[in-house]
Amino acid sequence: VAALKRDLVPLATLVTPNLPEAALLLGTAEAASEAEMRDQAKALLALGCRAVLLKGGHASGEATVDILADAAGTERLELIRIDTPHTHGTGCTLSAAGAALMARGAPLAEAVRRAKAYVWHGLRHGRTQGVGHVRGPLDHLYAIRSAPPPA
Repeated sequence: VAALKRDLVPLATLVTPNLPEAALLLGTAEAASEAEMRDQAKALLALGCRAVLLKGGHASGEATVDILADAAGTERLELIRIDTPHTHGTGCTLSAAGAALMARGAPLAEAVRRAKAYVWHGLRHGRTQGVGHVRGPLDHLYAIRSAPPPA
């Protein structure tokens, strides 16, 4: 954890911890409110990265709330929670989708919002796919299946 904070976080454009990971990095309890999430996102930002997306999917409630923090301030990102056990890989998918969108030229905040929407749709479409044991993956290919085949 010390090496991560000292050596890697300052090199990152975006770090995407969930609530337990943020608490571990900061040596504190998990955020229990949106105000605490904003405070923890700002504390992580102070470690030297360009931006933080503190993911609230581990919290309870009808919606998932994430906090995006950068030098300009914080932004609250909310989507309705999808009732599914198929959540394996959501964090990795979110960070990879955001990185891919930024590599294609999307501004960071836009890339994060679009990546969050991609994961949400993957969760929605993956609710009934029946892959995996108990906690399977989201449906990464939903957009391919819903589009006409390529010519």
